[in-house]
Amino acid sequence: MANAAVSSAPMTAEEKKVIFASSLGTVFEWYDFYLYLSLAPVIAKQFFSALDPLSAFIFTLLVLRPASSCDPSARWCSAGSAT
Repeated sequence: MANAAVSSAPMTAEEKKVIFASSLGTVFEWYDFYLYLSLAPVIAKQFFSALDPLSAFIFTLLVLRPASSCDPSARWCSAGSAT
């Protein structure tokens, strides 16, 4: 296996911009998940009021599941297409 050459040159402005933008996007994404999970009991009462509280809470959490499971695959697909 070939050794990759390690560059000792400082990062360019564009590289810093990319790192900042991706970090900011990650912070917003995790904050979104945090808000949803914090408000899950309220959402459960509002949208699943016909069910018992435990079932309503479980259904509220299941609504978040597609978003959290699709997100890593979206990153993988976009990273694969960039190369």
